[in-house]
Amino acid sequence: MKTKNRYFIGDMSKICNISKKALRYYDTINLIPSHRHDYNNYRYYTLDALLAVPVIKYYKQMGFTLDEMKEFIEGSGSNVFKSLQNSFVSKINELEKDQEKLRRKHVSVRDWYTLILEAEMVIDNNIKEVSVKYVDPSNLIFLDQEFDNDIKSSIINLEFTQHVENLENEITGPVIINFSSLNDRVENRNQPVKILQKTLMPCNEENQFKFGGCMMVSCYHIGPHEEIHKTYQKICRWAGHNGYILGEESYERYITDYWTTRNASKFVTEILIEASRVGTAAH
Repeated sequence: MKTKNRYFIGDMSKICNISKKALRYYDTINLIPSHRHDYNNYRYYTLDALLAVPVIKYYKQMGFTLDEMKEFIEGSGSNVFKSLQNSFVSKINELEKDQEKLRRKHVSVRDWYTLILEAEMVIDNNIKEVSVKYVDPSNLIFLDQEFDNDIKSSIINLEFTQHVENLENEITGPVIINFSSLNDRVENRNQPVKILQKTLMPCNEENQFKFGGCMMVSCYHIGPHEEIHKTYQKICRWAGHNGYILGEESYERYITDYWTTRNASKFVTEILIEASRVGTAAH
């Protein structure tokens, strides 16, 4: 680029791809100061001012404030390099925290998106068959509660939300309820339950519950939760016909529920019950 001694504000704006408004503001705070012609008071900039723009753009790209940029460029402190190092370390720490927050948001959105895809597949293909599968082990945060047949308040659970916040954690993925008695669930009787969900940050062992790591009978229930006992009954009949012994507890994994839609016909719940063949021991 051919250089010259003076650049008017229009030249600066065009060459550096920066608005005149921004240049005037930078002039006001003395970040990119201008000069004035003696005879007409027109604003003009020197080559040094022109070359300061890419530096400022780079600092801006890294997230530094205008005050920080001004301090860096002026370099008027007693220990310029030490000051720069401290500012850069502080910015690195800040960006790492932002990066971790963004990671958690990404995981939360991705996990919810995956649940919506799963529910769509189940409904579109009317998947209601009972099957047996190995469920990978996972450690989930838990809260013990007494279930009083208010399923909505158990899924959108204020106490559980407070519990997670008290532990300074965040959750993702489906809510899972561990019912201590399969029979009581079928008969709509009150019973102790565990509210379970995956956390986005490490959780202390005393607040974790190990879920899975065994063979489980699985069946999707499509529709209102008030009719889920019918799917339980279907599972029990299937187990009897196919020589499986069911565990005493059950798990309900809420794929789409009140968190996603008010349309109960679009609710998809996976029922999971530990199972073993007749003549073999349950794990």
